[in-house]
Amino acid sequence: MPQREFVAFVAALMAVNALGVDLMLPALADIGHQLGIATANHRQWIITAYMLGFGAGQLVYGPLADRFGRKPILLGTLVGFVAASVFAASSQTFGALIGARILQGLMSASTRVLAVAIVRDRFSGRQMARTLSVAQMIFFLVPIMAPSLGQILLAFGPWRFIFYALAAFAAFVLAWSFVRLPETLTLARRTPLSIASLRRGYTLTLTNRYSAGYAVAASMTFGGIIAFVSSAQQIFVDEFHAGSRFTILFAVCAFSMGCASFANSRLVERLGTRLISQTAVLALIALSLAHIAVIAGGIETLWTYMVFQALSMTCIGLCGSNFGAMAMEPVGHIAGTASSIQGFITSVGAVIVGSLIGQSYNGTTYPLAIGYLLIGLGVLAVVYAVEGGKLFHAHNKVPDAGE
Repeated sequence: MPQREFVAFVAALMAVNALGVDLMLPALADIGHQLGIATANHRQWIITAYMLGFGAGQLVYGPLADRFGRKPILLGTLVGFVAASVFAASSQTFGALIGARILQGLMSASTRVLAVAIVRDRFSGRQMARTLSVAQMIFFLVPIMAPSLGQILLAFGPWRFIFYALAAFAAFVLAWSFVRLPETLTLARRTPLSIASLRRGYTLTLTNRYSAGYAVAASMTFGGIIAFVSSAQQIFVDEFHAGSRFTILFAVCAFSMGCASFANSRLVERLGTRLISQTAVLALIALSLAHIAVIAGGIETLWTYMVFQALSMTCIGLCGSNFGAMAMEPVGHIAGTASSIQGFITSVGAVIVGSLIGQSYNGTTYPLAIGYLLIGLGVLAVVYAVEGGKLFHAHNKVPDAGE
C-alpha cells in the first residue's frame, strides 16, 4: 500500500470510532424522548457506554493480533461492528441501546489497537508521531463533519438512520481492508498466545515508566475530549440556546484539534514530542485558570466559551499523538499487546475522567473549566514523574522495555 493511501487508510480506520461517538450527537434529544430517558445527563451514557466497551475491548485484540496478524482480527471485528450497528438501529428500549453501544465499542476497539500497531510495524519514534499526526489531521475532519452529517440524516428519517449509516461506513472500511491492506506483521515477528507471553507483555508494558506513564497522561487529556463531547449538546442547546448553530459551533472546536495535529505533524520532527506536549499542557493550565476567572466574574458568553474551548482543544490535540508515540516507543517489539494495554488505560481512564466532569454539568460551563484545570495539573504531575523531574530537555532514545 503506497504511503498516501496508507495514511488515508489509517485515518479511515480511526474514523470508524470517531463516527461511532459523534455522528449521533444531534440525535441525543430525539433518542431520549423516544426511549423515555427522563434525566438529561443520562443521555450522556449513550456516549460513555460506547467508550466503556471501546476501552475494555482493547485488552483482547493486541495479543490476538500479535499471534494471528493484524488483518484477520481487523476483518472479524469490522464485521462485528456492522452487526452491532444494525442491532442499535433496531433497539426499542434504552437498555437495549446501551447494550448495543457497548457491543459497538467492543468491536471498534480493534480499530484503535490495530491502527497504532500497524503504524508501529512500519515506523518508530518521531516518524511514527508524524505519521499518526497526519492520519489524525484527516481523522479530525470526521468530528467536524459528523454532527452535520447526523443532522442531515435526521432530516431524512429517524435517529435509527444514523446507526445504519455507521454500518455502511464500517462495511466500506471492511472492503478496503480486505482488498488493499497487506499483513504488516511478518510470521517471524509473531508471538505465541500463552499465559507466559501475556504475562511478559503486560509486565513489560506496565512496569516501563514511559509506557505506562504516558498512557495515563493520554487518558487524562482524552477524558477532556469525552467530557466536551458528552456535554456539548447540553451546553450549546440548553445553556446558550444555540441549537440551530450546534453543528457549526461543535465543528469549530473539532477543527481546532485538526489544526493542532497538522501543526504537530510539521513540527514534531524538528522540535520533538516532549517540547510540544509539555508546552501544550502548561498552556491548558493557563487557559483553564483564565476561563474560571471569566466564569466567576459573570461575563461568560457563548463566544468566550467558544474561544476558551477551541484553544483548550488545540492544547489537547498537541498532546494526544505525542503521548501515544512516547508511550509506544519502548515497547515497539510487542506493539500489539502494548497497544491493547495502553489503549485500555487511555480509554477507560478517559471514560472515568470524562464522566466525572460530564455528569457534574449543572447548567453552566464551570464544571468543564474546573475539569480542564485538574486535567492539566494531573498531566503535568505525571509527565514530571515520568521524566524524572526534568522538563523541556532533549532526550536520548528510550531503551526498549526489558533491555
